[in-house]
Amino acid sequence: MGGKRLAWFLQNRYVRCRPAWVGGEARMCAIAGILNLTEGVAPSESSLRAMLGMVRHRGPDQFGIFLEDQVALGNARLSIVDVSGGQQPIGSEDENLWIVFNGEVFNHLELRSELEQRGHRFTTHCDTEVVLHLYEEHGPECLRRLNGQFALAIWNRHERSLFLARDRVGVRPLFYTCTPDRLLFASEIKAILADPRIDAQIDPVALDQIFTYWSPLSPRTCFRNIFELAPGHYLKIRDGRIEKRAFWKLEYGAKTAGRNPGTERPVADYVEEFHALLSDAVRMRLRADVAVGAYLSGGLDSSTIAALVRKLGISQLDTFSIAFDDEQFDESGFQQEMAAHLGTRHHVVRTTHAGIGAAFPNVIWHTETPILRTAPVPMFLLSRLVHDRGFKVVLTGEGADEFLGGYDIFKEAKIRRFWARQPDSQWRSSLLQRLYPDINLSGAGAAYLAAFFANDLTKTDAPDYSHGVRWRNTRRAARFFSKDFVALTAEGGGQEDRRIDYPPEFAGWSGLEQAQYLEVTTFLSPYLLSAQGDRVAMAHSVEGRYPFLDVRVMEFCNRLPARLKLRALTEKYLLRRLASGYLPETIWKRRKRPYRAPIHRSFFHAAPPAYVRELLSDSHLTATGIFNPLAVRQLTAKLEQGRAVGETDDMALVGILSTLLVQQQFVAAFSTRPALSARDDVKVVRRCRAAAKPAAEKVC
Repeated sequence: MGGKRLAWFLQNRYVRCRPAWVGGEARMCAIAGILNLTEGVAPSESSLRAMLGMVRHRGPDQFGIFLEDQVALGNARLSIVDVSGGQQPIGSEDENLWIVFNGEVFNHLELRSELEQRGHRFTTHCDTEVVLHLYEEHGPECLRRLNGQFALAIWNRHERSLFLARDRVGVRPLFYTCTPDRLLFASEIKAILADPRIDAQIDPVALDQIFTYWSPLSPRTCFRNIFELAPGHYLKIRDGRIEKRAFWKLEYGAKTAGRNPGTERPVADYVEEFHALLSDAVRMRLRADVAVGAYLSGGLDSSTIAALVRKLGISQLDTFSIAFDDEQFDESGFQQEMAAHLGTRHHVVRTTHAGIGAAFPNVIWHTETPILRTAPVPMFLLSRLVHDRGFKVVLTGEGADEFLGGYDIFKEAKIRRFWARQPDSQWRSSLLQRLYPDINLSGAGAAYLAAFFANDLTKTDAPDYSHGVRWRNTRRAARFFSKDFVALTAEGGGQEDRRIDYPPEFAGWSGLEQAQYLEVTTFLSPYLLSAQGDRVAMAHSVEGRYPFLDVRVMEFCNRLPARLKLRALTEKYLLRRLASGYLPETIWKRRKRPYRAPIHRSFFHAAPPAYVRELLSDSHLTATGIFNPLAVRQLTAKLEQGRAVGETDDMALVGILSTLLVQQQFVAAFSTRPALSARDDVKVVRRCRAAAKPAAEKVC
C-alpha cells in the first residue's frame, strides 16, 4: 500500500455522506482498544470487534478499527451528521497519530481557526480531527485548551506510545485493565469483559466503599483490577511504562480567586459576568445540525438552562420531564408551568412503582455497578422517551448544585459549624428544622433530628465534617454483609485503600469549599454523571450536555465569595438573581427539592417481581455469599408486611438487589458467555507490522 491509508467497509454496506454543517459534528459513541505490552501475538480484529459489539448501544451506526502489530483502536459511532471523512479512527496527515474519541469539544471551531492559522490542514469538519491536530501541536498540554466532555485515545506510531485522557469532571467514562501482556481500555466495562481472559470479580473493598460513599473511590470500580481513568487525568504508556498525571483540578480559596474581603465587586457585576459565561456555555452546547432538546425538572437549574436556550433565539424547543404516579416524588405541576411559560413542546414519561421495578435489571446492566438509589431508573426511561421522539442531544442542569452550593448537605454543615460554637444551645440546633419544612419535627421528632446531627458536632477540623453524617448513615446499610464478606474486605487492603485522597491545599479552604470538593469528587463525578447520567442516557444513544459544567463556569463559581453561593440558608443565591429575569417567581424563588424516586414500593408494591424473589431467596444469598440471608430475610419480611421503612433500609434494599444483579449479569454471565462478535459497518485501517517492538514492563 506504500504507506497510503487503506479503508473499506465490510459486508458491502456504505455510508452515504453529505457536506458538513459549519458547526461540525456532534459525536456520540464509544471507544475501545488493546495495547500489546510484550512480544506477543498482535491484537486481533475479532477481539476488538467483540469489544465494540458490547457497546453497540452507544454507537450503533458504524464501527471503525485501526490495527497494527502492537495496538488496536476501535470506535462505535452514532452519526448525528453524516460527515465525509468523519468516521473514526482518524489519522494525522503523516499517518503518525491515530485517534478514537468519545464526546464533544464545544470550542472546536475556535481551536480549528487557530490551528489553520498555524498551518494545519483539515480533511473533515468534526471536532475529533481538531483534537488530533491540537495534540500534534501541544502534546498532553492540549487538554487544557479543550472545553468539552470527552474520553480519547491517541496512538503515536513513531514513539510507540498510547495516550488516554478523560474530561475534567468525568462526564464521559473511560476504563482500563492490564493482563501480563496487554492493556485494554473501553468506554464501558462490559467491553473489557468481552475478552475471555478478563475475569469479572466483585472487589470487596470497592463494594464496601459503595455502601459508604455511594460509589467506589477513584480509580477503583466495583470489579477487581478494572480501573477508571480519574476525571481530569491522562495516561501515557510507552515502553511498558505508564505515566499518570492530572491536567486539571478543583481549586478554591481566596488565593485562587485573587480576592480579599475588601475588594469584592457589587453583586450586580457578578450576575452580569455569570450571565455572560452561562449564556455562552449554552450557545456552544447548541452546536449541532439536529434538534437539541432540554430536560425540564421544574426546578431552578434546568428551567434556567431552558430559558437561556429560548433567549438565544431557538424558535422551537422540545422539553422532556419525568412525572411520578406517586405524589411524594412528583413535580409535574412545576414542569408544566415552566413549559407553558417558555412555550415549549413538552414530553412527559410517567413513572410507576411497577415500571421502576421492571426496568431496574436493565439499568444495572448499563450502570455496571451497585447503586443505593432507584433514581437512575426514571432517567433511563426518560432517555428512552427522548430517543423515541427522535432526539439525540439534550441540555440538562447538572452541576449547579455542586458548584453553587445547592444541596441541603451544605446547609447542614453550615448550621452544625454554627451550633458547634455553642453545643449546648437548643436555639442553634433548632435551625436544622428550617431545612425540612415538609416534615413534622415537633417534640420527639425535633429531638431526634438534633441528636442525629450532633454526632461529632465539635470536630469541625475533621476533613469530612460536612459529609461524615451522611456517610455514617449510609454505612448502616453495610450491616447486611455476611461475616465472610466482611473478612474479605479486611483482607482487601489497609486504611490507605479506603480513605479519600485530600489534596494538600484542602485544609486552607473554607468549610463550604471543602464540602463542595467532596460533593464533586465523591458524588457528582462517580455517581450523578455516571449511573444517573451518561450510562442511562447512552443506553438509548442520547447525549446529555451540561452548561453548568463548562470549564469557564466551574472556575468562575469556584472563585465566588461564599455569600453568593449560600447566603444564610438560601442556596444558589447568584443563580436565583440571574434567573429572576427569566423565570416565574414561583420557580426562581422555589426551595430546592432533591430529585428522588420510590425504592421499596418499586419492588414490593404488590407481589415482588420474579427476579426479586429469586435474588433474595436464601439459596441464592447463600450461594453468592455477599449478604447475610437471615438479615435480608428480616428486611423482606418487614417490607412484605407493609411496616414502616427508613432511609437506610431503602438504601440497603436497592444496594443488595443491585449488587446481586451485578453478580448475576457480569460475574456469573461472563464466566460462561463466549466473546461476542460485531457485524456492523466497520472501517478498518491496517498498518504494516513494525520490524521490532521495545520490551515492555507490567504497568498495572
